[in-house]
Amino acid sequence: MCSETFLRLPEEKRNRFLNAAWEEFTRTRFTEVSINQIVRKAGIPRGSFYQYFLDKDDLFAFLLEEVRNHVKAEYRKALTARGGDIFQAQIECFDRMASQELMQDPVMARCMKFLKRNQGVDIQKMLPTRPGHRLMDGLLDVMDLSILRCQDEGYARNVFGLLMAALGSAVMDTMCQPERRQEFREELEMKLEIIKNGCLKK
Repeated sequence: MCSETFLRLPEEKRNRFLNAAWEEFTRTRFTEVSINQIVRKAGIPRGSFYQYFLDKDDLFAFLLEEVRNHVKAEYRKALTARGGDIFQAQIECFDRMASQELMQDPVMARCMKFLKRNQGVDIQKMLPTRPGHRLMDGLLDVMDLSILRCQDEGYARNVFGLLMAALGSAVMDTMCQPERRQEFREELEMKLEIIKNGCLKK
């Protein structure tokens, strides 16, 4: 992730750099992203880049944190609206995140543009930790874990990871193909039912 040097930059310079980075990551496929283009657009020497980040993967992981924090805020709203029920919150969160209003939000719009340019990329592999595990931090206070067969935090994190994988897939698919929103919503509901009740005959 970013260095202390980057965090100490004046806000204007830091934002200019991040905007240049997003512009490059949404301009072309990930494999073709150019550090030279980023530093040129940001108006900084190439050497400064390596004082801020190790490489473009490191930079992109930092950019994904912005997206993850955005998702976390939306998920918290959904959890609160559904009384802490992590299963009901998935559909609530999907409806919020797949709405036209939120998809036009700058953070989500950038993410959607990146996904369209990089269809098939496993964005979760670009994150330094498993998304479900990190996302759950800071949400426990609004979760009702009493509905789970086991309230152990490790168990809850694994359930939450499965739920977030299903939700993330549905939201990303909808971002790339918004005309199929209802289809992806129904698939999400089916996946949630499988996670909730299992797939073996009683």
